[in-house]
Amino acid sequence: MPPRTSNTADPARTPAEPRPALRVAVLADSDTRWKWGALTARRLTAEAAGDGRDARPVEVSGLLLRGRATPTPRQLAEVGEVGIEAEKVREVTAVEFLHTVRDERYDVVVLALVGGGVQAMLHGLAALDLTRRPVVVTGYVGVVYEKLADGLLLRHGADVVLANSAHDAERFRAVYEGVGADASAVTEAALPFLGGAPYRAEEGRDTVVFAAQPSVPASRADRTYLLRRLVEHARLHPRREVLLKLRSKPGEHTTHIEELPYQKLAQKVPGGLPPNFRLVYGHMGEVLDRTDLLVTVSSTAALESLHRRIPTAVLTDLGVREPLGNHHFVGSGLLTSWDRLDGGYRPRPDREWLAGQGVAADGSYSTAYDTARAKVAELLDGSRLPPLAPYYTPATAPGYLPGILARHHLAPDGTPLPGAAAPQETGRVRGAVRETVRNAARGAYRHGVQRVAPVIRRMGEL
Repeated sequence: MPPRTSNTADPARTPAEPRPALRVAVLADSDTRWKWGALTARRLTAEAAGDGRDARPVEVSGLLLRGRATPTPRQLAEVGEVGIEAEKVREVTAVEFLHTVRDERYDVVVLALVGGGVQAMLHGLAALDLTRRPVVVTGYVGVVYEKLADGLLLRHGADVVLANSAHDAERFRAVYEGVGADASAVTEAALPFLGGAPYRAEEGRDTVVFAAQPSVPASRADRTYLLRRLVEHARLHPRREVLLKLRSKPGEHTTHIEELPYQKLAQKVPGGLPPNFRLVYGHMGEVLDRTDLLVTVSSTAALESLHRRIPTAVLTDLGVREPLGNHHFVGSGLLTSWDRLDGGYRPRPDREWLAGQGVAADGSYSTAYDTARAKVAELLDGSRLPPLAPYYTPATAPGYLPGILARHHLAPDGTPLPGAAAPQETGRVRGAVRETVRNAARGAYRHGVQRVAPVIRRMGEL
């Protein structure tokens, strides 16, 4: 393959000649990470695809890493407009993804995966030993409140590790520098899906939205408590519309497994649900369009709400604890309880806290990705990128790394394990049969992970 050449000067190309397309691949493993990855790709390439004289077309390919949380077509359609048609997104295994990168010659790859998935793909990409490798970008889909060191070190080795705020960027660099790892990849940006019109109260509208989370809180007692308080709030305020915003329907999975869906708990509410109480799905931005108070335990929806200056409350009813993630909001001015909300209290966010959290309610969001875009452009314009060099190697983490790679059918050196190579299709009929068998296996796997396994776990707790 030819070496990467600078895009700043090309004497062989006349000014009128169109520039070659910038090819970007997004690999995601859940609906929320798909949303983050696709929108991140768009924001990172917005300047390249602009209206300037030197603009170039951008082609974004959507790839879903096959696993327990692979989003359904309904979930893909519901995450909102990301600039990629859901019908053009395809599922791949880790090894199939590596084959695709080898064959398609992407310029940029966005890894929107859990930490272990990012680490496996970094080692797999490094093992390809491409003459011209893509720029690799990764990051987090929301608030980073747990497994900070673990998650960051699993992402180390990417060319760009995006931080969603100045606060996160400082923490990320401290972790990398603290273990003697290169921290230059850490780049401050913001959540890519912030947006929408600033909040304006409307006469006659009074809507409270509780943003549910799949795994926070985890216990039946805690989830039943939150649902009960939300229903009681609706009964206390019969003229107020109270919405329970859900992430997925029963049987679907998001970034985290939800073993006790609120939909099922709602069926057992004594006396039934009041008429002003509803369960809603859909794009969070559309729900926020009609929200007058957003309530949550620690959902990233709080940052979306704050960005639009919507009154926002973070609950303390179950304590302020690391497992809940609401400790992230200490100092925000948003922590409160259902008792106070029932009485009409509305929290006011602390401006200094907001400034460090990347919500950009001050209007600076339009420039939030400038630094990241410039870094990616600089890497693309270089003659050749250096080899990928993750912190974890068979020498630094011999008891940890091989297991992470094996889960994605990769050997400790990043190469595919025997029998894991992408199959070569040998004809339409055989290919169609193979795909049918694969689809059946996929369905059985998901049914086992999403339906059977949670039941077995609950039975084991009896």
